[in-house]
Amino acid sequence: QLQASGGGLVQAGGSLRLSCAASGRHFSSWAMGWFRQAPGKEREYVAAISWAGTRKHYANSVKGRFGISRDNGENMAYLQMNNLKPEDTAVYYCAADDNAVAGAVVVDSNAYDYWGQGTPVTVSS
Repeated sequence: QLQASGGGLVQAGGSLRLSCAASGRHFSSWAMGWFRQAPGKEREYVAAISWAGTRKHYANSVKGRFGISRDNGENMAYLQMNNLKPEDTAVYYCAADDNAVAGAVVVDSNAYDYWGQGTPVTVSS
């Protein structure tokens, strides 16, 4: 249902834009989120966006550097990552919650119903 792409190798201070392509007719009523998992660490929340994109929420570690967005007409979600740091190195996953109410941003990974396969991001110092 979800396919993430756009990861790669970038130097510290650089930028990447991750994309998440969704299949299904109800994308516009899914809350979307991005999570990441670094080697040897647990998965952590990165950012979330509501159905219509009117509400967004970020983990403190990425606030001011990352931007989450979506295009409901194209069934796409995005994560723009700027000023990347080596500690941002991880596999990034997009996720969809099809039970969220309108306007909700979902930060709990356990609430998500669908997950993409992950796209790796490596930031070199």
